[in-house]
Amino acid sequence: MPATAQSGAAPPDFILTGGKVFTADSARPWAQALAIRGERIVAVGTNEQVERLASPATRRIALGGRVVIPGINDAHEHVPDVALPGAFRTGPSPTPNPELGPVLDSIRALAARTPPGTWIQTTIGLGMLNDPAARRAALDSAAPHHPVLLWTWWGHGAVASSTALRTLGIADDAPDPPGGWYERDAAGRLTGRMDEYAEYGALRRLYSFLPDTALVFSLRRFADESLRMGVTSVQNMASNAEAAQTVRVFRAAALPIRVRLIRWPIPSARARLEREWDAADPHPAPRVTVSGRKWVIDGTPNEELALRRTPYPGRPGWYGRLNFPLDTVRSILAEGLRPGAPQLHLHVVGDSATKLVLAQMEALAPASAWRVRRVRIEHGRGIVGTQVDRARRLGIIIAQPRAGAPLATWRAAGIPLAYGSDGVASPFHNLMVATSPSDAREALSREQAVTMYTLGSAYAEFAERDKGRLVPGMLADLAVLSQDIFTVPAEMLPHTVSVLTLVGGRVAYQAADFSAAAP
Repeated sequence: MPATAQSGAAPPDFILTGGKVFTADSARPWAQALAIRGERIVAVGTNEQVERLASPATRRIALGGRVVIPGINDAHEHVPDVALPGAFRTGPSPTPNPELGPVLDSIRALAARTPPGTWIQTTIGLGMLNDPAARRAALDSAAPHHPVLLWTWWGHGAVASSTALRTLGIADDAPDPPGGWYERDAAGRLTGRMDEYAEYGALRRLYSFLPDTALVFSLRRFADESLRMGVTSVQNMASNAEAAQTVRVFRAAALPIRVRLIRWPIPSARARLEREWDAADPHPAPRVTVSGRKWVIDGTPNEELALRRTPYPGRPGWYGRLNFPLDTVRSILAEGLRPGAPQLHLHVVGDSATKLVLAQMEALAPASAWRVRRVRIEHGRGIVGTQVDRARRLGIIIAQPRAGAPLATWRAAGIPLAYGSDGVASPFHNLMVATSPSDAREALSREQAVTMYTLGSAYAEFAERDKGRLVPGMLADLAVLSQDIFTVPAEMLPHTVSVLTLVGGRVAYQAADFSAAAP
C-alpha cells in the first residue's frame, strides 16, 4: 500500500501523475505519481492511487513519463559571485594559466582606455602565482594609476598592485591575519601576493565597495539559473561579503530558493573573530537561514599549500602547511563541542592535515560526542587509507567531494556524502563525473549519486526530516527533468535541465516548452 493522505483530509492542491518518480527513499525508491497540499507532499504511489485523492479543484500535472527527483540541494556554493568591475579573460579555459607577458599587455591596454582608479582584474593559474616576477612591481609598471588584482581561478591566492593594496586599506607594514599571510620581500615589504585569509579579507573589502543592487541582481540571477537546473536548496559559504551586508542583500533579493548561510568568519590581525556573525538574524528572509561555521584549515594542492605527507613535485622538502597553528586548530574543534555551538564546516584537504584534525578530535572527545555534531569536511580528498574508518567513527560528513574522489570507498565505509557544486554550473555534469569516473571502481550508481545530491545534502544540514526525499510529510521541493538521467548515456547527462521546479509546493520555474494538463 502506498502512503496516502490522511482519511478525511482536504484534497491535494496538486497531483503529478504519469511519471518516473525517484523518491530517494530506500523503502520505496520509485513511484508513478505524487500529491501535494500546501507546501508538503501528502501522497506518493501509483497513478490510480493518487488520482483517487484529487477533487475537481485539484491542479493536475501530466508528467508524460518524465523523471521526477527531489530538489537538488547544493551543499557547497559561494554566492553572491559578482562579475567585478574591470574583469577581463585570459582565454576560453575555465582554468586559465596564462603567462605574465600577455597578461601585462592586456593590463596596459585596459589602463590606456579606462579612467585612473578603475579596477582591472583577471584570473590566473599556478604559473603566475608562483612566478616572483608576477608581483606588484610588474603590475605597477603596466598600470600605475589603476588598482590591479589577479585572482587564482580556484580561489586560493591573489596578487595585487600597489594601488589595489592602498585602495583595499592594506599597508606595507600590515601584519598577517590569523589563518593567512602576505608575501614579503627581503626588506619586509609586501610583494602583492596574498594567501588564504589574507586574500579572503581583501575580497571582502572589495565586495564592500559594491552597491547592494549589484549583489541583489547577482543573487537573483543565480537563483534563476539554479531553478533551471532543478536546484531548490543552496548551502552558501558566506565569505564574500561581511555579515550585515550579506544579510541585507539576501533579505532584499527575496529569493524563491532555500538558502542556508554558513558563517565564514574573516579574522582581523589580532583575532579570529569567530563570533562576528552572532548578531545576525538567524532567519533574515523567508527560505533563508543562518547556521554553521566554516574554517579553512589548509590550502589546496593547486597552490601547493595543502599539508601532505609527501613533498610537492619539484619542491624538495615542501609539504604545504596548516593555515593555523595546531593549538588554534584544537581550539576551533573544542569550540565545536560547546553546547549549542554551530556545526563545524572544515576545509581540510591534505592527507597530513586530515590526520592531524581527526587525531585532535579523538583527543578532545569520544566519537559519540562528535557523531551527533555532524562535523563536515569540505572536499575530503585527504580522507584516504586508515583515515577512512577513522572519519566514519567520528561521524564526519564529506561535502563537495572533488572529481576523482573515492566516492564508492567512502560510501561503502558508511561515510555520509553531500553534493556541492563549488561553482560548477551544471549538477548533471557532476553527476556524469560521479557515475563514470576514470577509476571505475569508485563509480556510484546514478541512484546513489542522486541520493547524495538530495538526501545526503539534507542530512549534511540537519534537514533530512524536511528535505531530500519525496515521501509524505516532506517539503514539496522537486524537479521534473528534461531527460531520464537514470538511463541516458553518460555523455548526455550534462545536457539535462529541469522543465518544472517546485519549491514548497509552488511552481518556481517552468520551461516555456513544458505543458501540463489543466485542472
